[in-house]
Amino acid sequence: MAHRTFKSKLYPEFARIGMALASDKRLELLDLLSQGPRYVDALAAEMEMSVANVSQHLQALRGAHLVEAEREGNRVRYRLTDDSVLRLWLGLRTVAEEHLPEIRELRDRYAVEGVDEALPREELESLLRAGDAVLIDVRPALEYGDGHIAGALAVPVEELPRRMDELPRDKRIVAYCRGAYCLFADEAVALLRSRGFDAIRLEGGWHEWKAERRSAEPSA
Repeated sequence: MAHRTFKSKLYPEFARIGMALASDKRLELLDLLSQGPRYVDALAAEMEMSVANVSQHLQALRGAHLVEAEREGNRVRYRLTDDSVLRLWLGLRTVAEEHLPEIRELRDRYAVEGVDEALPREELESLLRAGDAVLIDVRPALEYGDGHIAGALAVPVEELPRRMDELPRDKRIVAYCRGAYCLFADEAVALLRSRGFDAIRLEGGWHEWKAERRSAEPSA
């Protein structure tokens, strides 16, 4: 019966991962940390939660070894343990997309009007090499500094209205943000199109690009 003892001890260890993921707030934390390391107070501000509450969720993720922390003076900075955690999150998301119709309904309900197409990721690099497009990263500057697609310009979405003069009108503008469920790129494309630019969002975003190990520029 040694196999039963083995299984009885093994599956609770697997369940630790499942229990750590069994929270919408902890999934959002993984989503944010997949963009780059963050201090607890920055995560709390983004999620509109108290530092104490965010810290509790981070401890649950840390207990399952999904995130790790480093102390810098009086502040603690968290990051994903490694890229396997990103792949775990994206895999969970894919299963949800395939089995939960509510996901599609939510995407459709909150979609930015008029932005219904995306440039496939496999087409981007050849487009950039040919000089036919300019790629802009519309995530917050901090996230761009933590890593970005090779050749991308940092143009945070909130800065875009006053920086349009920096963008060429004779090339296609490709915008990307955090991933498939981030609306920054859609908002940027809608604004650019309203000002006469040929603009399109990239299929997916930094999440998907990084997980596929495509060309990227490392953290600053």
